Amino acid sequence: MKSVQKLLVENDKLIHSSMQKVTSHVQRQTGGWIQNTLLLSGYDVPFKYKRQKQYKSLKGARVELIYYASTETIAGLEFEVMNVVKVNLS
Repeated sequence: MKSVQKLLVENDKLIHSSMQKVTSHVQRQTGGWIQNTLLLSGYDVPFKYKRQKQYKSLKGARVELIYYASTETIAGLEFEVMNVVKVNLS
């Protein structure tokens, strides 16, 4: 995996946040992947990423994230989501 600085230099739309507290972590099966959704303290937007295996719950943990903003259309309504590129425990 590329270093944080290299990722941020290559793509100016990426945002790096550290020491963010996870208030909710949901994992669900979608096809052959596990869809993870995080809610962070102080944010009203879900942070989403996929993994091939289920991961331990991150609820209550502090994490470091690299992500970018995106929108999803559900039932004709647009919702803002954050797509996570990299997540680490802080």
